[in-house]
Formats: sequence, structure tokens, C-alpha cells
Amino acid sequence: MGIKVVEKEEIKVVGIPWNGSYSQLDVIPRLFYLMEERLEEVPFQTKEPVLIAPFHSRESEITYYVTTPVEKVKDIPKGMVGFSIPRKYYVSTSHKGSLEEIEHTYRRLHAWMEDYGYEQDHQALSLEIYKEEHKWQNAVGDLHFDIYLPVKTYKTQAY
Repeated sequence: MGIKVVEKEEIKVVGIPWNGSYSQLDVIPRLFYLMEERLEEVPFQTKEPVLIAPFHSRESEITYYVTTPVEKVKDIPKGMVGFSIPRKYYVSTSHKGSLEEIEHTYRRLHAWMEDYGYEQDHQALSLEIYKEEHKWQNAVGDLHFDIYLPVKTYKTQAY
């Protein structure tokens, strides 16, 4: 599992929002199907072959979006939201495997961040990026997507 720090430029997105408890996470795969069905409704798409899933994790709930990148946030279809994700530094890795293994990937990413002195920015959105080339693998449960956790500080050690 390769882990790296990357800077991502601002991303504009439009898509489907969802908010719920962690016990309701089984709803999320359905959001991807719904977004795929409604993609043609979204104007100004960048034609980048990805779906971007920004999310906020909190102690008892999560807000999750399934979105497509757009050139401008305008003429948002009914039932969708649009917003900009500011330029930010992220700690990034790829997840390859089953749904049950996702938590393990996130735990390894958090351990790496702690080992190297990175602190997650809990005010910023985390991202999961799903590429078109892995669409069929993902549909059958052999998940492959990129994870980006926003960071706010790099802790330097005093000697």
C-alpha cells in the first residue's frame, strides 16, 4: 500500500448528498447507482472519467456525497447539490479489496499519518475517487478507489 502526500487543486462537483449513521452505510453503494443513472442531468461536466465521493466523518454520523467533477457549479439538478472543494494537501493511498477490508485500509493510513507527524484536518472534506476504469470491478465488490485524507499540520520534532 503506497502512501504519499499530494496537493490537489480546487475541484468543483455536483452530485447526490446523503447523511446518516454508521449503521446505515450499506446505503452508499445505491448512491453510486443513482448518480450513474442521473449523470446526464448534470451540466458542465469536465468529462473526467471519475466519480468523487467527498465526505465528513463525525463521531456518530457521516455526510457522504457521490459527485461528478464540473467546470462550473450552475444549474444544479433537483435533489442534488453543488460546491467547490478548496485546494488542499492530502495524505493519499489506494484501496484494493472487499468492502470489509476498507476499514483496515483507513486504519493503516491513519497509522502512517501518526508515524510521520501528519494531523488530519477534520474541518475539511475527505475524498474517495472512483475511476471509470474500475467501474465493473467495483460493481462486483472487488473495490478499487483512491482515498485522500486532508491534512492541516506537519508536526516537526524538536531536538
